[in-house]
Amino acid sequence: MKRVFSTEACRIRASFMLKCESVILFGIVLYLLIAPLLSNVSAPAALSAEIVFAFLAAIGLWFSARGFDKHRSFGRAPAVLANLIALGVSYYMISGNFLYVGFPLALFAIVTLVSSALGYSE
Repeated sequence: MKRVFSTEACRIRASFMLKCESVILFGIVLYLLIAPLLSNVSAPAALSAEIVFAFLAAIGLWFSARGFDKHRSFGRAPAVLANLIALGVSYYMISGNFLYVGFPLALFAIVTLVSSALGYSE
């Protein structure tokens, strides 16, 4: 039986969770692209910046996951940084009483952060 915190288990878990985060961000990008067709946009510049930022983040997370798949170290630092940012975002969501998204995001970010940090050995 594999240990939960073994390097190999953490690497596999980190790769899977980073790919999930990437797919979720791609879904958000699609939503943000479709939303202006259905409603009125009050700040189109901010919306376009959000679309570009989310798209680049999704690509970055996907390549980070591929780094874990290939047993390379280039995916670890971006994965840790992205999930530290996600922890900050979840804190503000929880502070704003948006608990249904804040708590799952925090839990997901913590598990991915730990898995990413422990998923590579020299």
